Amino acid sequence: MLGPVILAASRSDKMRRIVSAAPVTKPVVNRFIAGETVQETIPVVRDTADRGLEVTLDVLGEDITDPAEALRARDAYLELIEALEPLDLGVRAEMSVKLSSFGQALPGGHDLALKNITSVVEAAAGIGTTVTLDMEDHTTIDSTLAIHSELRERFPQTGAVVQSYLFRTEDDCRALAAAGSRVRLVKGAYKEPATVAYQDKAEVDKAYIRCLKILMEGEGYPMIGSHDPRIISISQELARRAGRKLDEYEFQMLYGIREAEQQRLAAEGHRMRVYIAYGTDWYGYFMRRLAERPANLAFFLRSLVSRG
Repeated sequence: MLGPVILAASRSDKMRRIVSAAPVTKPVVNRFIAGETVQETIPVVRDTADRGLEVTLDVLGEDITDPAEALRARDAYLELIEALEPLDLGVRAEMSVKLSSFGQALPGGHDLALKNITSVVEAAAGIGTTVTLDMEDHTTIDSTLAIHSELRERFPQTGAVVQSYLFRTEDDCRALAAAGSRVRLVKGAYKEPATVAYQDKAEVDKAYIRCLKILMEGEGYPMIGSHDPRIISISQELARRAGRKLDEYEFQMLYGIREAEQQRLAAEGHRMRVYIAYGTDWYGYFMRRLAERPANLAFFLRSLVSRG
């Protein structure tokens, strides 16, 4: 029951100040955040790739308040692409982007976000990789999917994310599961009202499996964003039933979580991609990681006690 409380705290400026000021916070944040700068993060990317894993990179930042911040977010991704080019990893190192950081919530934000993200997707294609559009709260979905559709006309590898806790997601999966599409399925990590989203964990899990079945039976490329052992096992069975080869879908997990399982899946021949976030605006991302899994929260609380 703590999840909704933590998600509410993720939008609280007061809690941001308290958590950010706690001496224990930075060492715990470092478990989930690769670094504050691209220079600190590139060695993590290189090491991850050397271990047979793939990556998707997220420059942290969301809920921006003016167009200048949106331009800075765009430029941060362009800097990342420039740093990735010498590694020559191609699609083994893609990027994940929250359109809110590109100005989506500002007046005229849809067009602003489309303009800014197009520059990034073009640059990513220039080094042989691609971008996946992260999904945020339900009020942004129609805009995000419209931008995704427009980008795919020129850059068909552009990925989208769907969240199983939303009632609409099964229909979205049917629409997205077309040839050439890339769709990451996650459970969802925002506080959503009961009018649009399942509130019970068991219902969210059931919806996840229904959505995954749609994606596996479709013509696109499913990306399974989960750390749940049961879902991972079911995913493998659904892929087998759908006649998919190991390179026709992939697993995705967060940096710092279930690292041994990441290596196990890669050793079995699965494509295993690690979601690596970096930057100074880590608070909202960090709080959602605590809300998602009791183990994450327990880890943080144990650290508070041990350092208290």
